[in-house]
Amino acid sequence: MVKFMILFRKPTDQVRFEDNYNNFLALVERMPHITRRQVISILGSPLGTPSFYRILEVYFSDYPALNAALNSPAGQEAGGELLKFGSGTFDMLFAEVYEEAGGSTPMTME
Repeated sequence: MVKFMILFRKPTDQVRFEDNYNNFLALVERMPHITRRQVISILGSPLGTPSFYRILEVYFSDYPALNAALNSPAGQEAGGELLKFGSGTFDMLFAEVYEEAGGSTPMTME
């Protein structure tokens, strides 16, 4: 599984950001091949005030599906809408996802 992540920096105009974000999200949801979508609203950081405000993660079965989605008409339209946020207001990443149930390592007693 792979995901496309967009990390939005803290906006100077929150109302404008939310309007742009809702328009952008509606276009993202029309993209083909999406298996899962996750929106993360940043609450804080142990290092002080975080520079990021929201993260959007869009999951695909594999990299070819992600690439096809981004190059689809809906993906191109969403990309055009993303540019309305302005230069330097977001970062984009592709990532391979490895998940397993649990997430704990049993302790060994010696």
